[in-house]
Amino acid sequence: MSGWQDQIVGARMTVDQQFADRVRGSSLSRSQWGLVMTAVEFEIENPEDPETATLVADTSKLQHVLPEMANVDEQMNAMGGGSAGGSSGGGVVGNIKNALGLGGGDDDNEELAEESAQLAQEYAEQLQAHLESEDRWDEVRRVAANY
Repeated sequence: MSGWQDQIVGARMTVDQQFADRVRGSSLSRSQWGLVMTAVEFEIENPEDPETATLVADTSKLQHVLPEMANVDEQMNAMGGGSAGGSSGGGVVGNIKNALGLGGGDDDNEELAEESAQLAQEYAEQLQAHLESEDRWDEVRRVAANY
């Protein structure tokens, strides 16, 4: 982690809790969202400019976790854990789709990747808004500019 990322650990924990409702409203399970967060890196674009500095989610590594995301809910169901949330790509609906030969295709992975990237960017926006509301954004931005 870089210096600015170390400074936002507490803010991320707060936003994680606040963002949980948004994840529950998506088709991703909590386990899938956890995988997304392992693949996403956050960057500050234009950190030197207070007017245009923006926290963004770099989702270029999502492709590496997509196969596991597609399997995670099936594994949870096989262990008797049931669906951890989510309504497609896993859980009951996903299992029915797979049984009918309608799931598991490239379209499903593409939709999963798109939704994951969208959620990650929404998370980045919420994190930046939280830092701004706590009057910490300028400090974090300045550290990132010097890193």
